[in-house]
Amino acid sequence: MKKQLLAAAITVLAAGSAFAQAGDTLAKIKSSGSITLGVRESSGLSYTLGGGKYVGFHTEMAEIIIADIRKQLGMSALETKYQPVTSQNRIPLVTNGTVDLECGSTTNNAARQKDVAFAVTTYVEEVRIAVKANSGINSIKDLNGKSVATTTGTTSVQTLRKNERAGGIDFKEVYGKDHADSFLMLETGRADAFVMDGSILAANISKSKNPADYKIVGEVLSVEPIACMLRKDDTAFKKAVDDSIKRQIADGSLAKLYDKWFMQPVPPTNTKIGLPLSEATKAAWANPNDKPMEDYAKK
Repeated sequence: MKKQLLAAAITVLAAGSAFAQAGDTLAKIKSSGSITLGVRESSGLSYTLGGGKYVGFHTEMAEIIIADIRKQLGMSALETKYQPVTSQNRIPLVTNGTVDLECGSTTNNAARQKDVAFAVTTYVEEVRIAVKANSGINSIKDLNGKSVATTTGTTSVQTLRKNERAGGIDFKEVYGKDHADSFLMLETGRADAFVMDGSILAANISKSKNPADYKIVGEVLSVEPIACMLRKDDTAFKKAVDDSIKRQIADGSLAKLYDKWFMQPVPPTNTKIGLPLSEATKAAWANPNDKPMEDYAKK
């Protein structure tokens, strides 16, 4: 009987510890000796070179965050596990504990804040239109009667529909499973345009066979704060992530990282993306905050 009670007590303690760690990412990291980073395969801020190698502005920034967390926890080593995520599964993988920190290209909005928390904004995105240079499309009104690609599970889907209604135009929406798939639709003529974050459009164009065949046109369809995503109600972990980002902003290393990934030749093709640091991103760095995109729309 005593053995059964002892076994039951151990089970309860283990369950309690697991439950505590579910809401305490720093404790989970320290006890496991690893952290799982959510990365993207074809985003402008995070992408793969193949063979399990992930790079990009947000990926390298996240690696610096992880190094700062390792120091904070007094650990001599901390293993980073890279978990590729998609627009559809990124939020579930954070909430269920698979991914500890997602630094891809996720828009911070009010709906998502019900399920997850966001670090301070590190990039302010403008949603734009990419087309073939000879298409004759120069603005959203020129999309009437055309096929327009966007990526399933992204905020650009809602942006597209909102602009369609507001402009009284009618176009056919086609959906890529990821950003590379959406760009392929434009490349192969299955779509006349690709509507997405400007950085994603620019990155896909720069990596294409003939970058001069494409251009980004038209009005800014939406302004969106992009941030790393983490579990809700984990104030200690959020503070550790935010403190690292604020340090990177203050000492100028984040600006150097931006220049490296957007203004210099980048792998795999050693092509420049060529997106200068925007005034909106500079403003977000000057006053670090985790406001959702709805707050930007009020301005």
